[in-house]
Amino acid sequence: MKIRKLYIERSAADYPVTQHICSRLEMPAQIIDNPESVYQEIARSPDPEKAGKSILLLTRNRGAFLRDCPGTSYYTCCGYQILHIGTYCSMDCAYCILQAYFHPPVLQFFVNHAEMEASLQQHFAKGEIARIGTGEFTDSLIWESVYPLSSRLVELFSRQKACVLELKTKTTAVDYLLGLVHHKKTIMAWSLNTEAVIANQERGTAALGARLAAAEKCQKQGFPLAFHFDPMILYNGCYAEYENVIEQVFSRIDPAGIVWISLGSFRFMPELKPIVARRFAGSKIIYNEFIRAIDGKMRYFKPLRIQLYSRVIEAIKSRAPEVLVYFCMEDDEVWQKCLGHAPADPEGLPMMLDQRAVQICGLSGRFPAG
Repeated sequence: MKIRKLYIERSAADYPVTQHICSRLEMPAQIIDNPESVYQEIARSPDPEKAGKSILLLTRNRGAFLRDCPGTSYYTCCGYQILHIGTYCSMDCAYCILQAYFHPPVLQFFVNHAEMEASLQQHFAKGEIARIGTGEFTDSLIWESVYPLSSRLVELFSRQKACVLELKTKTTAVDYLLGLVHHKKTIMAWSLNTEAVIANQERGTAALGARLAAAEKCQKQGFPLAFHFDPMILYNGCYAEYENVIEQVFSRIDPAGIVWISLGSFRFMPELKPIVARRFAGSKIIYNEFIRAIDGKMRYFKPLRIQLYSRVIEAIKSRAPEVLVYFCMEDDEVWQKCLGHAPADPEGLPMMLDQRAVQICGLSGRFPAG
């Protein structure tokens, strides 16, 4: 994370987290009364999406810390819960929806951690099995160099039995976590892609081999693992290259410690297309056979998705038949044709994942009412 400007909202200035980050960054900070001035500064930049990656705003989360994943009723959703720790990312992926989701995008880190922890403790007290993650609106591990939030969360989750934390990343920043007591209540998860996609579409992210080496370190420390192939991108030769990624995963990782693997194809809001065209002139990912789906997003034609998924699932199952594979935001037809089954109802996939977390992570508690 390369911060060139630090802004602190006045109401967040006296928080211990703010003071810690200021001491780590050792750079002048500007106190502001309203973040609108920061947004306007970024919006005036020739490349607002890039500018927002090096401007850090320390502020308070004024909303809920725990939120339901923003899925859609048109596709099967996993029922994941987001722990909202901040926004945006210092890495720069061409396909990243956050470029269009935030207006304008800016690195924000929420400092009112006592309220966050109170929300978590209230949730833990329910005794309901839940899957919670920090990697929806940001990368889970980019913040560790300025504040050890993930380390603190690992410790918090280790002291309860009903919930599991999933930390999803494209980095190798795991050394902060190695050696922590976790009792398998934290899943270390990596977003994976082919080496061509990583090299051409994922600026500033760790190489595939480095991600797998970090995963291997975590598995040796007893952490459960997960992998997310999302977004999978179609291009000449992609089938063989995705199969090669699967081969690399299982040459280094014991499948018995993998909680789940998710698959999802490249999809995007129409608003993202001009941003990718402007910022990634060499990228061809937005020029393919797309159709506007019922959720309003552009998606590959379904037969193309099914063909890609089927090849990757065959490669996974040939090496790890017991690992749970699921789809992120796909319909019953895709499930049936690729996996031979579909979740029975809207609660079917969440229940499958909850049961898998019970099995691998040792969760105990009540299953949420459907």
